[in-house]
Amino acid sequence: MKPEAQASNDAFPPSRLRIDLRSGALVRHADGAFRITEVLDFDSVVATQVETGRTQVLRIGELLSIESFPAVASDVDIDAIAEEDWKVANDRYGKIKPLLESGDQSRKAVEARAAEVGVDPATLYRWLSRYRSMDAISALIPFKRGWKTGNYRINEHAERVIQAVIKDFYLKPERPTVQKAVREVHTRCDEKHIERPSPTAIRARIARIPEHVRLMRRGQAEKARNKFHPVPGKFPGADYPLSVVQIDHTRVDIILVDDVHRKPIDRPWVTVAIDVFSRMTVGYHLSFDAPSTTSVAMCISHAMLPKEEWLLLHDVDGTWPVWGRPHKVHVDNGPDFRSQSLKQSCDMHGVDLEFRPVKQPRYGGHIERLQGTLLKEIHDIPGTTFSSVAERGEYDSEKNAIMTKDEFERQLIKLICNEYHRRPHSALGMPPLRMWELGIFGGVGRQGVGLPPRPADRQTVMLDFLPSFSRTIQPDGVSIDMRYYADALRPWIGAVDSQTGKARQHIFRRDPRDMSTIWFFDPELKQYFKVPLADQSIPPFSIWEYRIAKAELAKAGYNASDERIVFQSIRERRAMTQESAAKTKKARKEAQRRSDHQKGKTPVTPAGAQAPAPAQPLDVPKAPPLGSLLSTVEATDDIA
Repeated sequence: MKPEAQASNDAFPPSRLRIDLRSGALVRHADGAFRITEVLDFDSVVATQVETGRTQVLRIGELLSIESFPAVASDVDIDAIAEEDWKVANDRYGKIKPLLESGDQSRKAVEARAAEVGVDPATLYRWLSRYRSMDAISALIPFKRGWKTGNYRINEHAERVIQAVIKDFYLKPERPTVQKAVREVHTRCDEKHIERPSPTAIRARIARIPEHVRLMRRGQAEKARNKFHPVPGKFPGADYPLSVVQIDHTRVDIILVDDVHRKPIDRPWVTVAIDVFSRMTVGYHLSFDAPSTTSVAMCISHAMLPKEEWLLLHDVDGTWPVWGRPHKVHVDNGPDFRSQSLKQSCDMHGVDLEFRPVKQPRYGGHIERLQGTLLKEIHDIPGTTFSSVAERGEYDSEKNAIMTKDEFERQLIKLICNEYHRRPHSALGMPPLRMWELGIFGGVGRQGVGLPPRPADRQTVMLDFLPSFSRTIQPDGVSIDMRYYADALRPWIGAVDSQTGKARQHIFRRDPRDMSTIWFFDPELKQYFKVPLADQSIPPFSIWEYRIAKAELAKAGYNASDERIVFQSIRERRAMTQESAAKTKKARKEAQRRSDHQKGKTPVTPAGAQAPAPAQPLDVPKAPPLGSLLSTVEATDDIA
């Protein structure tokens, strides 16, 4: 018998519903159900209460979605959806796509389309409503009561074989057929005694290859250039707000100081997302961690979510009226953008992830110009490193550094919202904020697209973009680097997959900055549960600290799989860092990174961010002394 689910910080049902803000849409409010009659601006709408007929002005931030249809794909983890169901969803989307693109969803148009594709008009109406509820293809996944197919996914070994075949067999100038690729996957699986994935699963992964990559890698470079070469001065397809968003990382031209000693530590990294149509900054992530999949996850989450609470958290008096799902995210070819997890997350939210063609810098010009503008604007802040050694001259950046990361972040937000967004842009002939307003609301000779739907649940958005793991549950919990346990796991101990007869794999997600907890998705309750470390006396720590400790222990000849010794290594390294922080820049940077991770500040729960509690000692009895070994391995910057 599974425990009753309760909405709390430790358990919640995922929801990918979106709040429709178009005129005529139904919404929920504390005062009841309302139908929007007019959108006034980015902050408010005029709406009529359904029961009383009374009209009043409502704040957009107070509106909730009305679940007209059970959004069945809304309450599962991405990795729990089978390839066959994705195929059905895409087929359904193809049938309603002309109605969505034309904007004509009248009875006459729907009946004509229904006759054309051989589907009942009522079914098309139902698919249209479900699609609009989430604004994503995943809303069309055919979930039914007692649905089982999505509970199965191919194992990670087969997944690696498929990706290898795609890379070194299918994407070749000889252009082998998909059927040959399927046979090659099966042959390699047989050789390695791995269970064969279905042909449908293999075809689905091949179908996800971006078209320009397929053409370029399969000997059709000229065709790819003709089709995807952008018109000078204009990015292809960037015709309305959120049609194309570019994301990239850069090192900021400023030395920051630590929170405690206020002594110089290092330059931070910033990941920035820009709307190509309007040049508005739609999201960012600032950190001392080098670019990683976590940086990308935080930036995309920040871009999709409303920013009101973020401005309040950083005490910035300004407006940042940007939220919603990008239709296309354009990125470079770095490994942080190439993860399968990111691709699946984008698929779930209906985001087309497109990679910049190699050695084609014109495709990244917009985001690079924005980064250059922001970096140049901070050159008057004490501690700046300027753009080059020549420009810096005799200026001592470290000696003049005065800002902490939190203080600089506030300045960065003010620069984005109150200066960059409001200053005329040379390529647009108007400020980005004005271009954004015209794109949303329209103007003379211009049709606006309307306010984008707002995500109904912040936590789901961020979890969808965090790394996922598939594991079995044992009597002592689950192992993902370390051992985790909570009562929510108990009903699934030793569970067997009814389709395969093997131990059932379950889905977990983790923020690499805090390994003290993971999120478990219960496939029956359709809820996420927070699962702590089995030893709850251990304070929060990041994957970065964990990897350093393991590497040091392995080099010194200790058993790095012994959790007690690993935790003691982390404890002793923290003590040494604390002692050395006042003396060395490296120690201060390490202490500051740990402090930032422990603050737990994310785009989802900014209001809950607090200063980190002091680290508690780890009670690990009978572990050998390790203090003399801790400085033997250089820290790694990767956290994901």
